[in-house]
Amino acid sequence: MAELVTPDICVIGAGSGGLSVAAAAAAFGVGVVLIEKGEMGGDCLNFGCVPSKALLAAARQAQTLRQGAAFGIADVEPTVDFAAVARHVEATIAEIAPNDSAARFTALGVQVMRAEACFVDRRTVAAGDRLIRARRFVIATGSAPRIPPIPGLAQVAFLTNETIFALRKRPAHLLVIGAGPVGLELAQAFRRLGSEVTVIEAARPLATADPEAAAVVTGALAREGVRLLAPATVVEARKQGRSGVRLLVETAGREHRLDGSHLLVAAGRRPNVEGLGLDVAGIAYDEKGIAVGNRLRTTNRRVYAVGDVAGGPQFTHVAGYHASLVVRALLFRLPIRVDPTIIPRVTFTDPELAEIGSSEAEAEARGILAHVLRWPFSENDRARTERRTEGHIKVLADRRGRILGASIVGSGAGEMIGLWGLAIGQRLTLKDMAGWLPAYPTTGEIGRRAAIAYFAPMTLKASVRRLVRLLSRFG
Repeated sequence: MAELVTPDICVIGAGSGGLSVAAAAAAFGVGVVLIEKGEMGGDCLNFGCVPSKALLAAARQAQTLRQGAAFGIADVEPTVDFAAVARHVEATIAEIAPNDSAARFTALGVQVMRAEACFVDRRTVAAGDRLIRARRFVIATGSAPRIPPIPGLAQVAFLTNETIFALRKRPAHLLVIGAGPVGLELAQAFRRLGSEVTVIEAARPLATADPEAAAVVTGALAREGVRLLAPATVVEARKQGRSGVRLLVETAGREHRLDGSHLLVAAGRRPNVEGLGLDVAGIAYDEKGIAVGNRLRTTNRRVYAVGDVAGGPQFTHVAGYHASLVVRALLFRLPIRVDPTIIPRVTFTDPELAEIGSSEAEAEARGILAHVLRWPFSENDRARTERRTEGHIKVLADRRGRILGASIVGSGAGEMIGLWGLAIGQRLTLKDMAGWLPAYPTTGEIGRRAAIAYFAPMTLKASVRRLVRLLSRFG
């Protein structure tokens, strides 16, 4: 007979969101069961954020050696030991893994169960030979690569973000299906590490990003030698030779062949909802994920969903944000509400692309006549000293000067976008940002200069000039 366990909270999934909920609840002395069938740390630690950024860091080092001439240092074509690069990625994961380990969470007071979880009724989950009946459940099972229905793809040995970091030999020619953040980040990394790279995209590259900012990124990748085909449709995939792949691609009504040594499928993500018994639990879901409102509660009042599986933006920091809200609701019964306007969206290419809040298109769709303020990196002294002058900031504000959104494309954009999230969350105005004092010389100054640009037309107003002349008479 199955053992019955009755904690206060049961968390399904040990990725970023699930671990955050479990740790916070245990810190307050609440009984928590954490169920995970795969790797502790989830996709971010094992297949996503951590390994990809470690790979990008190695690729950036290689590219730096190629770009010394502008500083009076001879350019050098680096010798890349790809197996050593892979070991660097592995070592980075290993350094972080103890923070997410079952041992650490057990020490925190969490009961960790390594098993597959499945609801057997509206308030009970089966995990191995145990039944868990909790006051509240949190589903944090994340997402997995979406595999498009391309004829022949199932017969080809393709890679995803879950398998590409296991490579020990550098691809001679990497074909990438998908020009979203994952596809372009990895395309640039492998190109910088010496692979030939071709990216195929059915729509616009970085389709959800500001078109002007996206064009800066794709232009930079093209100059580095990444071949980008868009819009293009993959008609068929075939094996080529002993280990290669051939894609039949249609562009502008014409079909042609692309031959590569490896194929990466980066065509989006799908929520991990299979095998959870959601129907039995009365939890509504679809291909986008589990249905939740802005309070993250499912159609079963005992159950919450956070992170990728909740159908919203698929970022690790979103899962952490969701977790912080759910903890307030579970432990303190406080009202919660997801604020999508403060969620940053970053593509970690070089240059980086970071956005937050409303875009121009979204503001227009809502009938808002937004002021658009810009400032280029080329007018920033720190960017000039670093020879990193590509890119710009774009800030949107309403007629009262309240900040609605911002996009930054350029060096360090991901680090700078957080300030604009704070500004939006605190309902700050361009006047507030114009009064902010960044250190000189920093690239963050571009934000203040964009805000000041909002007031520049005032210097040309006759009434303002008359006032200045009048005040000057008083000595």
